Amino acid sequence: MAVPKKKMSRSRTRRRKAQWKVAAPRLVPCQQCGAMHTPHRVCKQCGSYNGREVIEPASN
Repeated sequence: MAVPKKKMSRSRTRRRKAQWKVAAPRLVPCQQCGAMHTPHRVCKQCGSYNGREVIEPASN
C-alpha cells in the first residue's frame, strides 16, 4: 500500500480542495426574454421558468 513520505501542509491541502470554486457559474439564455441566468432557476428579468411565469417580474 502506498504511504506518503511527507506530511502535506495545511495550505497545500486547502489549495487543492478550493480548486472546484475557480470556474465561473454557467449561464443560459432565458426562453422568454433572452436574458442570461443560471440554469434551473427563475429568470430575474421576466420571472419565467420553463416557459411560464412563476413570479412577478422585477420592476426596475
